Amino acid sequence: MNLRLLIVLLCPCNKEVGGGYLRNCKSSFHGKVIHDQSFFRTEISSSVGGRIVVASVLGRKVKKRETVVPDPDYRIPIVLIGAAGGLAYTNNLLPAAPVGLLGLLLLFQTTRVRFVFDDEALEVKVGDEFNESGENVFVGGKNCWKYSTFVNWELWWPNFPILVYFKETQTKPEGQVHFFPVIFNGKQLYDVMVERAGPSKTSGPK
Repeated sequence: MNLRLLIVLLCPCNKEVGGGYLRNCKSSFHGKVIHDQSFFRTEISSSVGGRIVVASVLGRKVKKRETVVPDPDYRIPIVLIGAAGGLAYTNNLLPAAPVGLLGLLLLFQTTRVRFVFDDEALEVKVGDEFNESGENVFVGGKNCWKYSTFVNWELWWPNFPILVYFKETQTKPEGQVHFFPVIFNGKQLYDVMVERAGPSKTSGPK
């Protein structure tokens, strides 16, 4: 909520205004002077013949962006499990086994892994309580990356997203690449990535 007070002051110098002081006053002013003290801002907006019109505005807190958690999407694990079932039905047991195992793994991960987009960073968490996911098993470090360190990102493919890629410089200065299966709502994931990390820049990872 803004509180705007118009105070008409006569100069002399060092007149107290809103808990602060206006110093080195002259008989007339042109332009704008801003005096900040804690949450108070004082503006010299106009003057005529030594009379100074001062507007004091109660400062406002900067509003943070809300935390976004894309919904889980089970399409990829279901497709893989279905493909494994089809392969097994046609006696192609050798390829059916790894495809089926991958489908079951992704099905399990879809129930527990969450991408959490807060105001400053993307973090991978687990469970409905959004518990810490621990260190990254491939590159080490916490599974949390600030948007300001993102170099590039891509979503393959927009119509049926399967894989999300991004490169960041937080893990190491030369850049670290990450790949994750899209086990989340693809549209929600794309929209929040564009909002927080900016539009994707290329058609593939560098």
